[in-house]
Amino acid sequence: MELPELDNLDKKLLNLTQENFPLVPEPFAELAKQLNVTEEEVIRRLKSLKEQGTIKHLGAVFDSGKLGYYGILCTVKVPPNMLDQVTAVINSYPEVTHNYLRNHPYNIWFTLQAKTPEKLIALLEKIKQKTGLKEIISLPATHTFKIKVNFNLAEEEG
Repeated sequence: MELPELDNLDKKLLNLTQENFPLVPEPFAELAKQLNVTEEEVIRRLKSLKEQGTIKHLGAVFDSGKLGYYGILCTVKVPPNMLDQVTAVINSYPEVTHNYLRNHPYNIWFTLQAKTPEKLIALLEKIKQKTGLKEIISLPATHTFKIKVNFNLAEEEG
């Protein structure tokens, strides 16, 4: 896979959006001011970065527990010929926050968030019914770990 070419402005923009996205009524105008470009240029570049796959999502990350939600990590063994079908079902639920494929017998892993533990159980049952899978392993968190990863992309100016 060939990586897209990023110029220094793209790199600076990505740095700002990772760590210091402005929480103001016009955030793209504020980013533009910080980068000495127009708001339209910031929006155009972010849209282009998303279209080329450099950015997957631009949005907030919330502490779901503090908002009153319950979360679980789930895993399931899916036959290779059913991966697309099962992934589509899992991804159809807005309560799914992450879904990824692993090179392991339990090859699909996903996380669910819901307002009650009962809702989580009901969602898992629906996913089982729609996929035809008999077992989904549910792994409730016993500790919260938050891994923060920021990539410093801007070239050093000297």
